[in-house]
Amino acid sequence: MSAPPPTVLDRILAETRVAVEARKRERPLGATADPGGAPGAGGQRRAAPGTGAFGRALQGPEVAVIAEFKRHSPSAGSLGEEPELLGTVSAYERGGAAAISVLTEEPNFHGSLQDLRAARAACALPLLRKDFIVDPYQLHEALEWGASAVLLIVAALSDGALSQLHDGARALGLDALVEVHDAGELERALAAGAQIVGVNNRDLRDFTVDIGRTEQLAGLIPAEVTIVSESGIRSPEQLARLGDAGVSAVLVGEALMRSSDPARTLRELMGARTQV
Repeated sequence: MSAPPPTVLDRILAETRVAVEARKRERPLGATADPGGAPGAGGQRRAAPGTGAFGRALQGPEVAVIAEFKRHSPSAGSLGEEPELLGTVSAYERGGAAAISVLTEEPNFHGSLQDLRAARAACALPLLRKDFIVDPYQLHEALEWGASAVLLIVAALSDGALSQLHDGARALGLDALVEVHDAGELERALAAGAQIVGVNNRDLRDFTVDIGRTEQLAGLIPAEVTIVSESGIRSPEQLARLGDAGVSAVLVGEALMRSSDPARTLRELMGARTQV
């Protein structure tokens, strides 16, 4: 029996591993100082056990919004002629975002670590490095370039790699948003010690989106674990619905990136939720 054809995720992960190995050769850990002024890859910054700045920003009486900056995605295509990062991130902060997500994957999302550094200069909010993290080297990169948290995708990692990267992130003072798509992945995330679980409402097989995925999994997540709903959130009614399911935060990207006034769109998304 022939092996199943590689998925989009398989292809992206293979590309990522090649790119990371190239960067490791060009810039070994501890070889240079941090480009953004934070502790270098060989620095001594460490965190006490518990939730960091990113996780704390998601706590509150209302559903928090993680506003995302991205230029392109395999499912949605281009999200604008030439999105301007500084203006967009500043608008997110004015609009009331609790944190900012920055896509740093280049071939498929047209992002870069420079985007992360620029976002750090543009706002004071906690930053999530959203990428395909497969190597501890990328955790050090995230720290160097200004991130407060990293995304770990359970579907992309073995149990051993997931635990290693989760523990490594926490040791560096980074929060980890551990992304799942189904109950099996959720079980693996919790076994690895995930304190912040992101439920991706997008089916990676066909790219359909259903926020019911978050509602179905939320009941399986312990009360002390922060729940983030990702993908497909566009309305105050959805925020209210997810809040009722126990969600602490949502990650919103495409709806904001396609808006001509992202600050206003964000305020509208957040402002009517108590009126639903």
